[in-house]
This record gives sequence, C-alpha cells and structure tokens, in this order.
Amino acid sequence: MATLKAIRRRISSVKSTQQITRAMKLVAASRLRRAQEALLNARPYHEALKRVSDSLLLSAPEVTAPAENAKPAILMVVAASDRGLCGGYNSNLLRMAEETARSARARGIEVKFFAVGRKALDHLRRTGQPIEAERINNAPRLATVGLARDIAARILSDWRTGAIVEAGVVYNSFHSALSQRPTYEKLLPVEEPETAGQPAARTEYLIEPSAAELVPVVLRSYLEAAVLHALLEAEASEHGARMTAMDAATNNAVEMISRLTLEMNRARQATITKELMDIVGGAEALRG
Repeated sequence: MATLKAIRRRISSVKSTQQITRAMKLVAASRLRRAQEALLNARPYHEALKRVSDSLLLSAPEVTAPAENAKPAILMVVAASDRGLCGGYNSNLLRMAEETARSARARGIEVKFFAVGRKALDHLRRTGQPIEAERINNAPRLATVGLARDIAARILSDWRTGAIVEAGVVYNSFHSALSQRPTYEKLLPVEEPETAGQPAARTEYLIEPSAAELVPVVLRSYLEAAVLHALLEAEASEHGARMTAMDAATNNAVEMISRLTLEMNRARQATITKELMDIVGGAEALRG
C-alpha cells in the first residue's frame, strides 16, 4: 500500500489537473457559443449563394470545366486544429482524409494536400504525404474571411492552370457539442445537386452582360463562401469536441480523487491501528 505522503501528493496533483481541465472546459464552452452563433448566422447566406451558384455555374460548363489537358490530381484541403486535447476530433478527421485519398488513388488520381492546422500538417509530414500548401497558427479564430480567400485563391489558381481536375475540403461537420462528423465536400467540379437521389430543380437566371463575364466572379465567390462555411463548421466542431473532452477529464478527476481519498483514509486507519497495537503490546510487555 502506498504511503500517506505519496497518496496526498497524488491527490494534490489530480486536483491541480482538475482545475486546469475545468477552466479549459469553460473556455471551450464560451468559444463554442460564439462559433455556433457565427455558424448559424452564416448558414442561410451559404445555402442561398450555393443555390444561385449551382444554377449559374452549371448553365455555363464551358467556363467552369477543367483546363484542357488538366493533370489527373486532386487538391484536398484538410481543416484540422492547431492544438490537441479535443478527444477524437483530429484523429477521425485525418482518418477520413486518408480514406478519401486512398479511394482517389485507386482511381488513378494523384492527391495533393493543403494542410490547415498544425495537427494536419504534422500528420501529413509524418506519413509522407505531398503537401502543396499549409496554414498553421490560426488562433484565436480559424474561420476568417482572409484564410478562406487564401484557400479559395489557391484552389482556383490550380484549377485554371490545369494542375488539378478536382478540389475538395475535409472538415468536421458540426451537429452538436457531442457529435461532429468528418465530411469530404467536393468543391470543383461543380456537380448537379440532388434531392432524394434525383437531380434538384434548377432555377434559370437571365444573365447580363454574359455568362463568360459573370460566371468567373460567381465561381470565386462560391469557392470563398464554401471554404468559409467549412471553416466555420470545423471551428464549432473543435470547440465542441474540446468542451466534451475536458468535461470527461474533469469527471474522471473527481472519481480519481474520491478513490484516492478512500485509499488515504484506509492507509491512515491502518497506521493508527498499527500504532495502537504497538502501544498495547508495549504495555503488556511492561506489565508482564
């Protein structure tokens, strides 16, 4: 059995850890509220712009088609976090990226990565993946217009020069603080939206002055909005995962402190009993 001093030291250590995890949980909860509010406010705009973009871009395939003799390659943006302590948030996301890349390579398509977040960059380097670009140290906000524009500009540049035939983003879709789902969203080429497995009805727009002039502007706006939406989902998912993980860690600390306190009381009881037996034994020896 451990000594009383060792047990007290462990209890003190666990209590210090508990204070840290409780504070991290509160910080994550506060950031989650802001991120969730930003996500909910942005969703209507994203959905409306996507409806318009889908209709306009699909009406001018000659403008949005891949470049002639484009290289059979995919630029995959992986939106992970810069920090850990968020449960399976990053591991599930990176597993989805690996599975998507494996599926693409099985079709004979090369995969190149755009790493967003230090966890994505470290994993891709460790596994020897081709990294075309990176953006790390994105704190305190991941979902910023500037970052979304940088990513969209790189995608559009590679698309127009024929360096890729497909572009997509891997991110965690936010459902609740307890549920974040890894998702691969194809950004280019633009595909016909479906409803219940059938092509959705498309709204026809009268284009002025011409599709050749308007569609490139819409394409850039569409990419920027789609990337920003993915970053908003990822940011809310990260804070939700971290809050849940720190809540579980805090509860585990409470249970551990309870067990250690019980063990300390038993050790103290055993020490007192031993001392009493020594006293009684000494008294009996003197009496005899």
